[in-house]
Amino acid sequence: MRIIDYFDKGAELAPDRTAIVAGEQVIGYREAQARTWAIAAGLWARGFALGHKVAVFSGNDAQAFLCMLGLWRAGGVWVPANVRNSLQSNIDYLNFVGAEWLIFHSDYAASVPPLRAAVPSLRHFVCLDRELPDSQSLDGLIAGGSGTTVPDWADPYGNPDQVAVLWPTGGTTGRSKAVMMTNLAWGTLTEIAGRYWSCPDLPPVCLMVAPITHAAGGIAVLVTQFGATNVILRGFEPLEVMQAIERHRVTHLFLPPTAFYALLAHPRVREFDYSSLRYFMVGAAPVAAEKLREGVEVFGPCLCQSFGQAESPVILTWQDPATMAAAAAGDHPERLKSCGRATYPVRVAVMAEDGRLLPPGEPGEIVARGTLVTPGYYQNQEATAEIRSFAWHHTGDVGFMDEHGFFYIVDRKKDMIVTGGYNVFSAEVEGTVLELPAVRECAVIGVPDEKWGEAVKALIVLRPGQTVAAGDVIAHCRQRLGGVKAPKSVEFRTELPKTAAGKLDKKELRRAYWAGRERAVN
Repeated sequence: MRIIDYFDKGAELAPDRTAIVAGEQVIGYREAQARTWAIAAGLWARGFALGHKVAVFSGNDAQAFLCMLGLWRAGGVWVPANVRNSLQSNIDYLNFVGAEWLIFHSDYAASVPPLRAAVPSLRHFVCLDRELPDSQSLDGLIAGGSGTTVPDWADPYGNPDQVAVLWPTGGTTGRSKAVMMTNLAWGTLTEIAGRYWSCPDLPPVCLMVAPITHAAGGIAVLVTQFGATNVILRGFEPLEVMQAIERHRVTHLFLPPTAFYALLAHPRVREFDYSSLRYFMVGAAPVAAEKLREGVEVFGPCLCQSFGQAESPVILTWQDPATMAAAAAGDHPERLKSCGRATYPVRVAVMAEDGRLLPPGEPGEIVARGTLVTPGYYQNQEATAEIRSFAWHHTGDVGFMDEHGFFYIVDRKKDMIVTGGYNVFSAEVEGTVLELPAVRECAVIGVPDEKWGEAVKALIVLRPGQTVAAGDVIAHCRQRLGGVKAPKSVEFRTELPKTAAGKLDKKELRRAYWAGRERAVN
């Protein structure tokens, strides 16, 4: 089915339930559904055509979320323009995909004139919250669509091959590619979420904290199939998140590891009632086992993990809360380092460089098959071919599977450090450093070294009021990992740079150490 069909099923399931809470704004499912029809009609009245690419350029906002649903109702392609990216990054991406529409919040109106000048494909500009020169307001768009019929563009098969999203890969290692997410892939994702994220004992309430332009926006769409209430916060502030969980009786929450660690480090983290939480999903990067154990202690048996990427999104594997809680209690404690088993509609395996599928325990690249997998990158056949060798989709992540079918991600292939001829996976070292109670965040990178080629370096942010000596960090890692993998140096910082998606920006961290060299490896 189409993305909008799943939303409609949720609206039909619970028409009188609250769909969105954003500050003082409360919108029910009946009103939200009507609003999406009105947005779609307004688009068609203004010259919209099936397959038009619509960029939503906004922070976390109720009307931005409704515009995502409205553009899908109209038959558009969502282009997630990220307000946290540089202006030039957004210009490059919108030009690459050929976006025709820009729906934006007035908070970012200063970016619109340069976008208008630099992206010639943009022909329609709509401001979410007010009328601006050369930009119609959303209310004006809706008013102009009165009496316009939205064409019934569906087919008997649910338009499986139609592209619904052009998702940017991030661009931290070069120019961002555009992943084509079809209705088939998104429908598979939705039905996986329906199987693994159900919440029969409480009214489902999802807290949207991370950017709407990244995983949080996608998850908010996925839970509408349950008739879930999406509580939208403008951004991440630890105390506000903890208060919102208690106030709104939140059942579903997604955070990247950096935000999860910030919650755990907050001095008031144990003061609030988290008993409503059923699925506290920590993802988008590997999570330290000790932090997950602490999270189960603080938040209860709700912590869970999954593994996915834009090319095979969100739930390629699934580690349920019961398994996580059992691991935290000492039953297979190694599973705190696992991202779970393959979900039911996909095949997941581990592959050697020569295409052999590897047995349990042997590390290699994680590969996948199934309808969750993207058909490829938009207008980039070469990059698509690179991730399709040996008739499997290649994730670029290195890991292994144990004898029970649980997958363990060791690192991204590009984050591997080669020191003295040995391969060191930064995620393994980071997890070991994060075992230390004083450490809030850690990034491990390879830096130039005359003897080793690359030397392992740990960059650390401490918890407020906590201290630990660099020598103690190195000694802890040496005892746990051995001399090769232990950091050769430790640097303490007040903060670490993040990408627009909230992940640690390894490219930025490496830049200063490798400046002036022909290549970023030795």
